Amino acid sequence: MMSSTKALPIKPITILMADDDEDDRMMAQDALDEAHLANELHCVEDGEELLDYLHRRGKYTSMSQTPLPGLILLDLNMPRKDGREALKEIKADPGLRRLPIVVMTTSKAEKDIYRTYDLGVSSFIIKPVSFASLVEIMKVLAQSWFQIVALPPASLGD
Repeated sequence: MMSSTKALPIKPITILMADDDEDDRMMAQDALDEAHLANELHCVEDGEELLDYLHRRGKYTSMSQTPLPGLILLDLNMPRKDGREALKEIKADPGLRRLPIVVMTTSKAEKDIYRTYDLGVSSFIIKPVSFASLVEIMKVLAQSWFQIVALPPASLGD
């Protein structure tokens, strides 16, 4: 007699998007919905807020028991602390450095591409101009980062 065991449902990995453009944040959420992805999307508006979220400071202290995001979508050009500065701080922090970070920006500057890869970014994507292209990017990101790539466990600190 065969025993059937059911796998526990896997909770979709949370995506954290750091982007100061409200329209881009709303389009990213709409693209996730359109792509039928169940990933939760949290958004912050600049690098300072991104680091507060990751360190569970300020308005994010109540999240201290929740896991860190499984993927960060990072815009480079933001107020207060831009994406380059935030990336440098995250990759210098032993508790955060393993978080996969995908730069998604309007910048096409070679220096930004080189610099972000030098700082440890996982991928560099130039923001698409059409919503359909953004939906496709979200599908590819989800497939790559959540189905194919092996990520470190949620407890990232050693």
